[in-house]
Amino acid sequence: MRIHRDVLDPFLRDVKLESRSPDDPVVVLHTPYPWELVGTGNYAAVFAHPDYPDVVVKLYAPGRPGWEQEVDVYRKLGETRSFPVCYQAEPCYLVLKRINGISLFDCLRYGIPIPPQVIEDVEEALEEARSKGLYPHDVHGKNVLMDQGRGYLIDVSDYYKNIPDSKWRDLRRAYYKIYLPFLKDRGWKIPLWVLDGVRKGYRYYKKLSRLFR
Repeated sequence: MRIHRDVLDPFLRDVKLESRSPDDPVVVLHTPYPWELVGTGNYAAVFAHPDYPDVVVKLYAPGRPGWEQEVDVYRKLGETRSFPVCYQAEPCYLVLKRINGISLFDCLRYGIPIPPQVIEDVEEALEEARSKGLYPHDVHGKNVLMDQGRGYLIDVSDYYKNIPDSKWRDLRRAYYKIYLPFLKDRGWKIPLWVLDGVRKGYRYYKKLSRLFR
């Protein structure tokens, strides 16, 4: 599905976003009506239009790299159950199939149980990506969605990086050792400041681990 140029061109002309640090999400300064901001990453932001409910536009911030590599990742993935499909790609933006659901991060935030099927769906999806010559990277709680008890992945922009990454392995270990036996069915809502603290603490721990390896 492609978005008509009469809709897309004014959006690309009027939207304003910038990346102030490669370690922090981009900042969206203006979203043209009737577009809505769906989410932000460190290099790009994702937008949706009400007339095109089945797709989103991922727009890279000025000066941020990675667009060409992400296009190649989607080309290798092709049609798949677990990942978005890229319908349209022009310099600095992509039109992607919209995957509905709630992130695992927000499941923890709002006390929504995460069944084991979601975790195993992600495992199968990552194996599929590897079988297609990709290197799943930066897979974490905000990049995994749950919809009707099944798991889906978004943001494959780093899947071309052939470097070690243990985020998903560590998250999966924490799920089975801590979340499943102690938290899953209790309905506890974990405050945002706690989740952000865990995220930042984990990042700091991994940096120290690399220094003393």
